[in-house]
Formats: sequence, C-alpha cells, structure tokens
Amino acid sequence: QVQLVESGGGLVQAGGSLRLSCAASGGTFSRLRMGWFRQSPGKEREFVATISWSGGSTIYADSVKGRFTISRDNTKNTVFLQMNSLKAEDTAVYYCAAVSSATKPTSGAFYDHWGQGTQVTVSS
Repeated sequence: QVQLVESGGGLVQAGGSLRLSCAASGGTFSRLRMGWFRQSPGKEREFVATISWSGGSTIYADSVKGRFTISRDNTKNTVFLQMNSLKAEDTAVYYCAAVSSATKPTSGAFYDHWGQGTQVTVSS
C-alpha cells in the first residue's frame, strides 16, 4: 500500500512562492505517475499537475501553467510542486496522488492513492 505525506503548505502573500513536497512510501515510487490536485471550500477537486514515472512528461492545468512546476526525485521517493507568482485563487488544500498508470492522468478518478493534503493560503 502506497502512503503519501504532503508538506510545505502555509500562508503566503500574493506574488509569493511556496514549494510543496510529497514523500511516498510502501511502493515502487519510480513506477508511479504522480499528480497534484487541489480543492477549495465549496468547489470540486481540480487537477493541478501531473508527472510521469520518469519525470520526462508533465501536464499542467491552464490556470497554473507558467507559474507552477512539478518535479520528482526518484532517489528520494518524493514529488515536488514549486508554486510561484501565487494568487488568492490558488488558496486550497493541495493533495498529492499516485497511480501505476492512468488512461486520463488529469482526472483524479484514475488515481489510487492519496495523501491527507496540505493547506495553502494566499493573502491578497
């Protein structure tokens, strides 16, 4: 069973940066596609970014493209989300997710394992 633990959330002013981390255990990390999703109060969970097992392929939501960067370190079983130029609308609980393979990697429905989430609050 894969276990995921997010960290790095917090309170930041608009225009600032945060780096989220997600540490994985209990599985073969290097064989997993990893994703970041977020959910704001009263809203549906939404896709943020995903990265292939090798790190060679990434996909971003239009709302974060050019501001967020997903990366991974397979030697440390960790995936990162570097968030720059943060906006108030980026405020949400951010979740890390993992799957062996996904027909639609931007859909949370295809991910098997989820972390508990980390709160990101951007003040305007």
